[in-house]
Amino acid sequence: MASLQPVRGTHDLLPEQNRLQDHIANTARDIGELYGYQRMATPIFEFTDVFARTLGDTSDVVTKEMYTFEDRGGEQITLRPEGTAGIARAYMSNGMQQMSPVKVSYYGPMFRYERPQKGRQRQFHQIGAELLGVEQVAGDIEMIGYGAHILKTLGLWDSITLELNTLGDPESRAAYRDVLVDYFKGHFDKLSEDSRNRLEKNPLRILDSKDEGDRELVANAPLFADYLNAHSKEFFKGLTEGLGDIGINYELNPRLVRGLDYYCHTCFEFTTNTLGAQGTVMAGGRYDGLISTMGGPQTAGVGWAAGVERLALMVGKSPAGPRPVALIPMGDAAEAKCRALAQTLREAGIAVELGYSGNMKKRLKRADKARAILAVVVGDSEIESGRFQVKLLDRSEAFDVAEYRLIEILKQFRELSSVKAVQQNTSSKSPNDHQWRLALQNMDLLEVLGQESPSTDWENKLLQKLITTN
Repeated sequence: MASLQPVRGTHDLLPEQNRLQDHIANTARDIGELYGYQRMATPIFEFTDVFARTLGDTSDVVTKEMYTFEDRGGEQITLRPEGTAGIARAYMSNGMQQMSPVKVSYYGPMFRYERPQKGRQRQFHQIGAELLGVEQVAGDIEMIGYGAHILKTLGLWDSITLELNTLGDPESRAAYRDVLVDYFKGHFDKLSEDSRNRLEKNPLRILDSKDEGDRELVANAPLFADYLNAHSKEFFKGLTEGLGDIGINYELNPRLVRGLDYYCHTCFEFTTNTLGAQGTVMAGGRYDGLISTMGGPQTAGVGWAAGVERLALMVGKSPAGPRPVALIPMGDAAEAKCRALAQTLREAGIAVELGYSGNMKKRLKRADKARAILAVVVGDSEIESGRFQVKLLDRSEAFDVAEYRLIEILKQFRELSSVKAVQQNTSSKSPNDHQWRLALQNMDLLEVLGQESPSTDWENKLLQKLITTN
């Protein structure tokens, strides 16, 4: 058993890494709710046709990367390589067009048979969002703003560039496609084998080619912007002006494309130079023809997706979890008392560290390792008197608390710790009654413990008032 390893291209998410990915996913979910996007989930496998139709028969994903198999019922099944197709299928099969506009986000594992490398695995995770049923450019602006908001909240914005292009409407795309095919036919013998196969079915994908010979040809290829009609130009103008309204700068990238015909107008990527070759952090665009391609009604759509593993590489470290209260029992009777007390505290929303054995020194050492904010010492004398000794571990101070007031005091202590963070983020250097009332009014006493204990004079005084009234 010792020799067993995870399958190549997969990895275990140990607690610290899992916390980081949860932080990213939950940040995206919470921000999405500010924009009216609700999280939904689709199955991790679908009928193969769901992806073959939407991704294109000649795409690398379909021809080289999909995990496809025949199940015991003889059906062709594929593990999802991306999230949009599943959302589109769900939109049709659940009659969601009756709820238009549909605003959803998602998070979950995807699967592609690729060469594993930094930030890219065969099983990976994506966050994403889709807006269905909105034709107006306001939807594109909102979607880009939503993605930018996530990157800002994760602290990544300073190293991010928004690259933007327009694919025009179907009329403009068709005109450009004809010109592009003629251009590449004139250099057919210089194209890579993959690009030759794409020339008739999916010529815009050649612009994405990583082959050096193809890239030399692409550098001199006609530009999409030269074949946009008036409507397409007006749409793109509205997009760029709208991004200016919300304070988002961009760089025009005329080679940024999407190969399939159902894509139109907006095409964007948030990129970084901090991840080496894997520079795309979040990518999206408009796909007004997707639902109809899948056999549904004509439905406008715009969305984006981002790889969580790449975002995790940039974020680096997960935020610290709640700092627990450590219970230190001294004796058999205290063990039973602490078990009951731990259950009560946890049900009150307070994280508790309760070891399984050891003397006070060992238990305090474990409490320090667990980043405990307080330690409550319980022995025979404490049980008899009904008063517990509480140690402030960050300051090596201690005080006594009556048992019946312990939960209340711990909640209030945590509240003081949380208010410190609120106060530090205000322009005032010292708290006042208004700040206190505002902070307390908006604060749930069952929030996670503060990241550090109170340390300023005003906090000590308030804490002492709480202690002396018990």
